Amino acid sequence: MMKTILITGGAGFIGSHVVRLYVNKYPDYKIVNLDKLTYAGNLENLKDIDKKPNYEFIKADICDTETIFALFQKYLFDGVIHLAAESHVDRSITDPMAFVKTNVIGTCNLLNAAKAIWKDQHDEKLFYHVSTDEVYGSLEHEGFFYETTAYDPQSPYSASKASSDHFVRAYHNTYKLPIVISNCSNNYGANQFPEKLIPLSINNIKNNKPIPVYGKGENIRDWLYVEDHAAAIDVIFHKGKTGETYNIGGNNEWKNIDLIYKLCDVMDKKLNRPAGTSARLITFVKDRAGHDLRYAIDSSKLQKELGWSPSLQFEEGIEKTVDWYLANEQWLMNVVSGEYSKYYDNQYLHR
Repeated sequence: MMKTILITGGAGFIGSHVVRLYVNKYPDYKIVNLDKLTYAGNLENLKDIDKKPNYEFIKADICDTETIFALFQKYLFDGVIHLAAESHVDRSITDPMAFVKTNVIGTCNLLNAAKAIWKDQHDEKLFYHVSTDEVYGSLEHEGFFYETTAYDPQSPYSASKASSDHFVRAYHNTYKLPIVISNCSNNYGANQFPEKLIPLSINNIKNNKPIPVYGKGENIRDWLYVEDHAAAIDVIFHKGKTGETYNIGGNNEWKNIDLIYKLCDVMDKKLNRPAGTSARLITFVKDRAGHDLRYAIDSSKLQKELGWSPSLQFEEGIEKTVDWYLANEQWLMNVVSGEYSKYYDNQYLHR
């Protein structure tokens, strides 16, 4: 069945994996990738599919009401997979209003457009909002986040995502807008912007620079391989029940310091360095304000009801991730230097 799907934030880390999956898996779908191309949006992530006939890129801001409404009127989207967001906690502490604007106002802008254009076609449409486990707050050393866990966001980032989740549910309850929401754990894999822990550490190790670790590295995260996340989004979009929330986790809890030591071991082997060389780069820095101790997702609802499960464990995933970064040094150099931003100009403005 021919469908036109809008994917917001499709040039970002997770979004690019979702766009690639959909473009390749569903040749009968038209995939419209909308991205503002801020610092984390990188069209080099999609060079392998950007000439496919069922793919179209649009540079736009989800906060631009006029443009968003015009796009909904033009394309009559059958579905929206909404990933566009400011997502880095450190940046949210420095500039919380940017997160309010993009994550809250931008989401409401999309909801309003969907509500206005879809009208009485709700049975055939779906607004899928991709969120984070950080909306649930922080766990101690026991327990898990469930879909029914009360929200308790601890940072401006998680507060903005919690707010957007509430608006999505409110539009479902008030206007009967067909929605689903997923809340995922920490993602890792290819194409991640090197401000996040794993690609930052890989890049610093490669260049013999200090690896910054907050506090004592005791914070615990559940790590989800990004391709597994994209597969879960695909399953939820096609099989999820309208109005429901699904948690997506990797069943891979690691203390930050243990993760870094594991990464150091892998990098030493890949770079043919003596064991322990990279670990000497570990540098403990002042802890982040409001740093949540532990996140852990229970994804049994998704596994039991829709049949999804993570395809690999962290040890295998981190090897694949390191291999990708070492094989794509030019991509990493372009991102670190800012050269990646020229790809859009070359591809779309200078043809």
